[in-house]
Amino acid sequence: RVTLDAVIMDDGGRVGAVAALEHVVHAVSVARAVMERTPHTMLVGEGATRFALANGFPRQKLLTPAAETAWREWLKTSRYAPVPNIERGVRGGALDHDTIGILGRDAAGRLAGACTTSGMAFKMRGRVGDSPQVGCGLYVEAGVGAATATGVGEEVTRIAGSARVVASMRAGLSPGDACREAVLHIARLRGGAVRGVQVGFLAIGETGEVGAFALMTGFNFAVTNAHGRTEVRDAPHLQR
Repeated sequence: RVTLDAVIMDDGGRVGAVAALEHVVHAVSVARAVMERTPHTMLVGEGATRFALANGFPRQKLLTPAAETAWREWLKTSRYAPVPNIERGVRGGALDHDTIGILGRDAAGRLAGACTTSGMAFKMRGRVGDSPQVGCGLYVEAGVGAATATGVGEEVTRIAGSARVVASMRAGLSPGDACREAVLHIARLRGGAVRGVQVGFLAIGETGEVGAFALMTGFNFAVTNAHGRTEVRDAPHLQR
């Protein structure tokens, strides 16, 4: 079974999120519907799926033949060993998938962000990572900035990673330095437990400055300016 998680947030404190959503492809659109059509900030599991279907989202099969084949192969050992999500897989292959985090600033300086994911492969049923949790996978604060995260969600959740990045920007750090501080904190806190584990943060400041930092090499992100020009950048990192 495939479950999806997503969150959307703006700098006015509006939030919508879904977790363990099944049978609906566009999880972040469902999260936006939660934000705009309900008094709640998060719906999970069967409740999230029922809400999505009741609001016109089509029911679709999420499990691809390739993913099912990979799962059946994994069942032979059932050994859980997360693959670091570094950008060096073959396009369209098993490693060409990841959490998607988006941060935006409009011409008036207003900030918003979204984060969406299918979570870790072969995760335990009911597992929810950092992505849909406000303050973990995403955080946005007016007058300060916004941050999003990717990688092993448990490591981000332990430190409320995106909220930590924004707090560091509030204290005066640049977006890049704030991301670096969060990664260094994870490394200090967890030591050898995060050797070979990927965690990356992306942040934007109130003036539009962008920064990122990751535990491992291979964390790429794209920056698009007001003229529509996009530049792909490699985030600095701690480990090789």
